[in-house]
Amino acid sequence: MMLYPSIDKLLERIDSKYTLVTLSAKRARALQEKSELLLARTKSNKFVGKALEEINEGLLKSK
Repeated sequence: MMLYPSIDKLLERIDSKYTLVTLSAKRARALQEKSELLLARTKSNKFVGKALEEINEGLLKSK
């Protein structure tokens, strides 16, 4: 169960839950393929959680 970041906070940054899922999945895949993390520290150990934390901090935006 994921508590942070909350879906409501993420949807304030991204206009659609479908866009949020797509963006976080693409970023998680990039992180898995050894892309550089945009945050100095993350709470999550998993790639999807790290991607969602980056979105929550405003470091990733949809086109």
